[in-house]
Amino acid sequence: MKGKEKGKERGDQKEEVIRCSFCGKQITDGTRVIKGRDANICEDCVKVCNYIIESEKREVSPTKVIKRLLKPIEIKKVLDQYIIGQDLPKKILSVAVYNHYKRLITNEIGFGDDVEVEKSNIMMIGPTGSGKTYMARILAKVLDVPFAIADATTLTEAGYVGDDVENVLLRLILNAGDGSVTQEAIEKAQMGIVYIDEIDKISRKSESPSITRDVSGEGVQQALLKLMEGTLASVPPQGGRKHPNQQVVYIDTTNILFIVGGAFVGLDDVIRKRLGKNKIGFVGEEKSKNVERENILKYVIPEDLVKYGMIPEFIGRTPVVAVFDELTDEELRKILTEPKNALIKQYQKLFDYEGVDLIFEDGAIEEIVKVAKERKTGARGLRSILEDVMLNIMFEIPSMEGVKSCTVTKEVVQKIGHPVFTYSSTSDKKAKRQTA
Repeated sequence: MKGKEKGKERGDQKEEVIRCSFCGKQITDGTRVIKGRDANICEDCVKVCNYIIESEKREVSPTKVIKRLLKPIEIKKVLDQYIIGQDLPKKILSVAVYNHYKRLITNEIGFGDDVEVEKSNIMMIGPTGSGKTYMARILAKVLDVPFAIADATTLTEAGYVGDDVENVLLRLILNAGDGSVTQEAIEKAQMGIVYIDEIDKISRKSESPSITRDVSGEGVQQALLKLMEGTLASVPPQGGRKHPNQQVVYIDTTNILFIVGGAFVGLDDVIRKRLGKNKIGFVGEEKSKNVERENILKYVIPEDLVKYGMIPEFIGRTPVVAVFDELTDEELRKILTEPKNALIKQYQKLFDYEGVDLIFEDGAIEEIVKVAKERKTGARGLRSILEDVMLNIMFEIPSMEGVKSCTVTKEVVQKIGHPVFTYSSTSDKKAKRQTA
């Protein structure tokens, strides 16, 4: 019979030697083999055949999703076009993201190496409005991969009021499939990026275990562990809570990059206590509390995060830590004017649609920065301040005839003055001050 050979006689017994009909390898004890009528196939050949079939069936692969993987220097250059400052976090995230997707691509091609490179999820620590969420969004845009944002404060452990952690994956699938849940969307989502904001809000309420169940704190951390490490997660395509009879789709999270971020208010006190210092440096306490805070956060170690309330297993799933600095006055001013999609450029574009030049005086920009610093909202607060300043102007401009330009002054921001309009009409060439 093909695939079998007669072995040497041992006493009265004959030993039968079985070989794989595909690779010709002799089947040894402990190796599984599928015996057919006229042929045998070993376990290794079954795996190869299965891989070939699955590869042909697969519509999406890393090399198809990522057309061109930018190198870390190239990624940072793109980030520089949109984000002011934060050079060190940019470098850390550029390297981490490059290594993650390089790992996916090389795993697909195959190196025949025994060394397995593990996934490195990212934790971003920094004050509100320092650019954490925006940087994660730009990274996904640069790589052109599916992206989803979730707020950790809405997540609870399965079975309790709130969102299941799997609903985060549903958003990723929907974004990958333009709002629909398809097999192709799932496969694309399996190579996407998930950003979970306000991760510090799910810190454990105390270091010692509690007798009451912490369903929105430690419980959520525990629920996120498997997703971040890599598992086959079941996701209800309609969202909401899972129940036994509900239809679900399955998504492998092994290759999904998880980025978590939070302000971690109070973490500086934990670090300061560990270092045994009341103050960092020689600056006066009243002079620069912000500098003290941003400097000390750079000394964070895993033990500090455990003291803060993050469980050790969760910290272990996010080995890459990027600490963001609080934005300076100069950086806030640049954010308003310099990036590709700077806020003032966006308003100027809106006024272009009306055929009007929008001009911001330096004093107006400085006043906007001053208000943002007073509110302690960082870059995030700049838009709300601008919206408030520009509301009446944008309400009136579409109905005004012959307006050539509009100048926003410091007094406009302070709400004690009106913008300066110039008109193209020959009957009124002078600049006018008009209530908007």
